[in-house]
Amino acid sequence: MEISNNVTGLLEQFNHTIQQWINQLDNYSIEMLCQRPQADAWSLGQVYIHIIEDTTFYLEQMKVALASKNRYAERSMRSLARTMFENNEFPDMALENPFNDIDLRPPQSKDEVLQGLTSIKEEVNQLFRHIDLSSAKGKTEHPGFAFFDAFEWLQFAEMHMRHHLRQKRRIDEKLFPYLLDDRGKFTA
Repeated sequence: MEISNNVTGLLEQFNHTIQQWINQLDNYSIEMLCQRPQADAWSLGQVYIHIIEDTTFYLEQMKVALASKNRYAERSMRSLARTMFENNEFPDMALENPFNDIDLRPPQSKDEVLQGLTSIKEEVNQLFRHIDLSSAKGKTEHPGFAFFDAFEWLQFAEMHMRHHLRQKRRIDEKLFPYLLDDRGKFTA
């Protein structure tokens, strides 16, 4: 029962964070999404594409971990990852990732972004609604942080999206300050 309650909490947090990304998409035109704050930084649209691509990978890892029963169940994550999970957040700093490309493609349309995020949200919720939680002990390997089970992948996905909300805020402050109030929140 404890696992079930934990999954419910993780799903609520995941849904809240991905819904922020979905809701805030309304504040931008496709031209705004493609504007870079500086030459060596991603546009907001590229951040959205990064979120979609990485979260899709995490979702696939959740599925494999759930289907693998006890495969790699004894393996653990690296200490930096453990600290992140204990704090339930990434460090508040830019993190180097050798897989990130400054020339990541921008979105073709706002609808592409909306469909990508909505599809991920639906698929994650569907996945965790129809699993046998008692047998979900398998793990898969993250390229930088070692082994996560399906629930850890879900938490990691949420933390990753929340981490990029900080980047999004910096982009908004630089390019679109007129959209924000004094607290950095979107004006109605």
